[in-house]
Amino acid sequence: MANRSKDDTPSMRQYHGFKRRHPDCVLFFRLGDFYEMFYDDAELARRVLGLTCTRRNDIPMAGVPYHAVESYLRRLIEAGHRVAVCDQVEEASAAKGLVKRDVTRVITPGTLIDE
Repeated sequence: MANRSKDDTPSMRQYHGFKRRHPDCVLFFRLGDFYEMFYDDAELARRVLGLTCTRRNDIPMAGVPYHAVESYLRRLIEAGHRVAVCDQVEEASAAKGLVKRDVTRVITPGTLIDE
């Protein structure tokens, strides 16, 4: 599990809560126009998807544009991984403080993904 810190931002605390609920999944965490992956999920995405891993505050991270997410999900599923997709469930402009998010899909290798 990812190392948490008292210095985590509110969005990272939110991320950790969803990751605790879906520890066996790669968590695609929506931040604006990207789905971000952190820690071990980012490293896995680097290996399986060929993404570039960057670091912020010594946290590995990798992301994909939201408009291209289905092809990345398909590739992870075909490689045998489970994915939890955590979306913003309110408009950022309407949010008072942290944007509300929730896991809207859990995709497994047995899930059919439409083209």
